[in-house]
Amino acid sequence: MKSPDAFRTISEAASELGVPQHVLRFWETKFSFIRPMKRAGGRRFYRRQDIEVLRGVRALLHDEGYTIKGVQRLHKEEGVRRVLSAGGAAGGEAADVMSDDDLPTRPLLGEAAQRRLAGVLGDLEGVKARLDALIAQGGDS
Repeated sequence: MKSPDAFRTISEAASELGVPQHVLRFWETKFSFIRPMKRAGGRRFYRRQDIEVLRGVRALLHDEGYTIKGVQRLHKEEGVRRVLSAGGAAGGEAADVMSDDDLPTRPLLGEAAQRRLAGVLGDLEGVKARLDALIAQGGDS
């Protein structure tokens, strides 16, 4: 048996949740808050938090009778924590999942790293401009 924190393949996630794999793929297209990790070739890997969100979606759709639009509206109005609570996630499990509101305001890099990356981007844009100029000169010969 896998550790609770181990990544799950789509077949393992589907089995654990009691839904077909194609349903998980479909839900991913309908709910922006379902974001499994994807590896080369598009292979999906689900984290524990992803499974808890999916468990909440399944409960809302299958047990509580929500429509897809209803779950979308519920998420928009009350956030991902409401979806998690429908699936029985509480406390530590819910705390591990970022809300959508956290995403845009939460920088992934510190200010110093952002400045360094901006400098590197500037250097690369300068190199591209020089290469474009050389290519243009070569075409005129």
